[in-house]
Amino acid sequence: MAISQAELFKVLGVETRIRIIELLKQKGPLGVNELSETLGVTPSAVSQHLKILKHAGLVRNERKGYWIPYALNEDALEQCQELLSKVCTCGCKGSGLIREAELGASDDKLDLLKKWEGELQKQLNEVRCRIEELEREK
Repeated sequence: MAISQAELFKVLGVETRIRIIELLKQKGPLGVNELSETLGVTPSAVSQHLKILKHAGLVRNERKGYWIPYALNEDALEQCQELLSKVCTCGCKGSGLIREAELGASDDKLDLLKKWEGELQKQLNEVRCRIEELEREK
């Protein structure tokens, strides 16, 4: 079910939901109890957040016996990224390019550039790991 952009921002405006998305991104599919234990939130609260994330199309689930794992909907997250890139004012357009406005306003340009370099290095390492995984699967 498609929701409006404003509704999407409301859904993502809750810290616990962001943490759920981060956990699913890091660890893969998880059940309510696993999320509850990790987040320190009641299973009931986690279920309510997952219901909202599912309604927004950001997560999906598929029953496996008694266990119902929740996983990210990668396509929906990519659409969120595109939306955020459209409304972003930093100037990077989601490309990882140097954000000139932010750099120009920085008191410590060297420190900021080193920070960006670290972020890009982390992304590059993630890409390399994925390439290696795919090559091992061949």
